[in-house]
Amino acid sequence: MLLRTKLSTFHYPLTRQNIARYPADPRDSARLMVLDRSTGEIHHRVFRDIVEYFHRGDCLVVNDTYVYPARLIGKKERTNAPIEVIMLRELHPEDRIWEVLVEPARKVRIGNKLYFDNNRFYAEIIDNTTSRGRIARFSYEGDLYKVMERIGTVVLPDYIKREPEELDKEYYQTIFANPAKMRSIAPPTAGLHFTHELVEALRAKGVHIVPITLHIGTGAFERIEVEDLSKHTMSSEYFEVTPEAVTRINSALQHRRTVYAVGASVVRALESSVLTTNTLKPTKGWTDRFIYPPYDFRISQRMITNFHPPNSPSLLAGAALAGPELLMKAYRTALKEGYRFGAYGDALLIL
Repeated sequence: MLLRTKLSTFHYPLTRQNIARYPADPRDSARLMVLDRSTGEIHHRVFRDIVEYFHRGDCLVVNDTYVYPARLIGKKERTNAPIEVIMLRELHPEDRIWEVLVEPARKVRIGNKLYFDNNRFYAEIIDNTTSRGRIARFSYEGDLYKVMERIGTVVLPDYIKREPEELDKEYYQTIFANPAKMRSIAPPTAGLHFTHELVEALRAKGVHIVPITLHIGTGAFERIEVEDLSKHTMSSEYFEVTPEAVTRINSALQHRRTVYAVGASVVRALESSVLTTNTLKPTKGWTDRFIYPPYDFRISQRMITNFHPPNSPSLLAGAALAGPELLMKAYRTALKEGYRFGAYGDALLIL
């Protein structure tokens, strides 16, 4: 049991050749590994084949958060030195105060101003939070999210090893994303494999598509650095599970239908909304729930996920459902069979 709480259990060799730099086209043509917990068997499919594993009355729970292009390039006052700014979270909308990351951080101090969009507005640094973290007050009077959509780029994981391109704004959005919920700096990557045609095929089979919301922040890029997993602390992220979603999911559970969670963000939201009766309640707020083995799942029965880098919380969420040994068997098989890893990579269905 102690081995299951050790980070080193989940180490594996990942090279640049294993990592997808762009998504599959079309999205549902990505490869799909199917991992059967009851038998330990592994099957190799294409993502659009996933329809075969659903039955009438099942629930596909998706995250409908919307990704904004959070990476801005500003210029420091007087020196005009370029500064990369990652817009993490709006802290006080009325005062236009944001939590941001800056690079190179050594050049950005309290009191400095950074200018954007040909000097149309600026951000004044008013506090430090971490070595790269800053609190900034923006001079812009309108909707800063709209400005970011025009001048910003998406925040790709470092392991992709390329600059973001204009098309990444489309690639980095799931078909479930609701523009009214533009609060994530990264997508729920397991949802990137779905197409409208695939969703219609699921609906035709009687599957319920159930949206919930979890706004993904820096947790998407976190790497666990402690060997004892019980000592890792997740970043808090805002989530909401609506009464409509609760009714649909609880009905599926009552009628012994299967609940499929699309990604670790959905798992976190659902498992943060559980009653002692092992049913859901409507919930909204912040969660820092870290799901790692051993974990007693109350709601999520099956999970669709990607192949994640070592030391990532999403990998541990998959291991909590599949079991450490079986999940690492799947990862070793994926490396051997040439599956593509990362946010734009292939998919894993855990049955």
